[in-house]
Amino acid sequence: MKLLTERHKEEISGVIRCFDRIVLTGTLPVLSNADQMTAYLYYKGIRIFDYPKFAEPYRDRINENAKEIAAKAGITIEFIRKKGVRKESLIEAILKSRGEAPGLVHILSVMEGCTTYKPWHDKSTHKTYLKYSESKCLTYYFYFIDKKLGLGYVRVPTWLPFRLQVYFNGHSLLSSELKSRNISHRLIDNAFVEITNWEKAQQISDQMDISQLHKIMDVLAKRYCPVFTDFGQVYHWSIMQCEYATDIVFNKQEELKPIYELLISTAIHTVKPDHIATFLGKKLHGNFAKEIGNNYDLRIEGSRIKHNMSNKVSIKMYDKLGHIIRIETTVNDVTFFKHYREVIQRNGETIYKEAAMKKNIYSLPDLMKILQESNQRYLEFISSIDDPTNGIKKLEKITEPVVESNRRYSGFNFFKKTDQVLLHTLLKGEFLLNGFQCKDIASTLKMSGSSLSRVIKKLRVHGIVKKIKNSYRYLITKLGLESIISAFKIKNQILIPYLAKY
Repeated sequence: MKLLTERHKEEISGVIRCFDRIVLTGTLPVLSNADQMTAYLYYKGIRIFDYPKFAEPYRDRINENAKEIAAKAGITIEFIRKKGVRKESLIEAILKSRGEAPGLVHILSVMEGCTTYKPWHDKSTHKTYLKYSESKCLTYYFYFIDKKLGLGYVRVPTWLPFRLQVYFNGHSLLSSELKSRNISHRLIDNAFVEITNWEKAQQISDQMDISQLHKIMDVLAKRYCPVFTDFGQVYHWSIMQCEYATDIVFNKQEELKPIYELLISTAIHTVKPDHIATFLGKKLHGNFAKEIGNNYDLRIEGSRIKHNMSNKVSIKMYDKLGHIIRIETTVNDVTFFKHYREVIQRNGETIYKEAAMKKNIYSLPDLMKILQESNQRYLEFISSIDDPTNGIKKLEKITEPVVESNRRYSGFNFFKKTDQVLLHTLLKGEFLLNGFQCKDIASTLKMSGSSLSRVIKKLRVHGIVKKIKNSYRYLITKLGLESIISAFKIKNQILIPYLAKY
């Protein structure tokens, strides 16, 4: 970890990267889509229009199973009638009196929307089959505290196809691993405020055991939705939603407050759509341009800025518990990300190529790496502008003339229009991610040939860009990025507002 942690070593007690919210869905292949469900009924010799009668006994068995579990645990199932009731608040109240001991915490039931099927006869083709339908059914939320997962829940709809949803928090999962290794720590509200060995904790977090997690999911499915065994299949687990957090833990609240206020202010004024795309390893194009934006809000706990890229992924930064800066990337559809993986072609040939990430639970390690990089890029960006004095020193370095091979290259003037256009062009998100060629900036600068070559040479001798080895591409340097951002910040946030008053 660099920049922020390097500058504030004395104030920071540790840094930890970890999954936060994880939501998995469980589906049975034979029930997963209307065509397969239709084929299953035909195979069993069941009329398509008898589908409701076929499904009702399973609904009744799930209801009976919920009642048996509640009776065994001495719990009364609580039915939520009103809209807008926050389930987490109900569970928090119960935990205050119950404590944190492993076991069943509570069972909530509610009428909620669910995906199901309905019989259909197509008069044009004379075929009878099932098709997708949206309906409402009684749904159970089994809240539990597991020795490995900590607090979580299993959502079980009482109507076919019994698509399960399991929620747990990655911080709790890491906490259980730390306990098993006798590593002392303190976890408050899904955030580590103390760990005796931060580096070891990070190693454990990075080595998440997916096979063990898969076994736990299967146990939960069998416990809370045992009717699935009638279909002779096991649940397939996929990623519905994930949050991955990078926590920078400060020793004291008073040490974090001034730094965080500066970071928030800078992020609000500086982070643009193409930067957000860069953080997420994407190029900004027409499909995303209208779906990217920043949101800033004040919460009881503090303030938060959120950068959205469509409804599939976002990056947040907020202060947690008064002395933690949390940077968190949330993904609601993992296929948003692409990576190199094994792909089976239509002809059966297996190749490795860049492809959309699979939703399978075993994609979690690859997803972890991508979200780590997203958080890291965001941290590097805001860190490069969180300390004005550092940026100003570097700014001075590139404004002085440089002589090389008996040729004089003037320094950059951040108040000169031509220099502003050039430097602002270098900050395009796609250039920050993949570098640029001369032709990429020629049209913007309205120059070519020897004039463009001299500009590139000037950027290189001042250390603003560097040539990528064995290519015709150039990449902005750390010095260049920090200096340009600092200069524009001073101009836009200090000088121009000040002059506007007179």
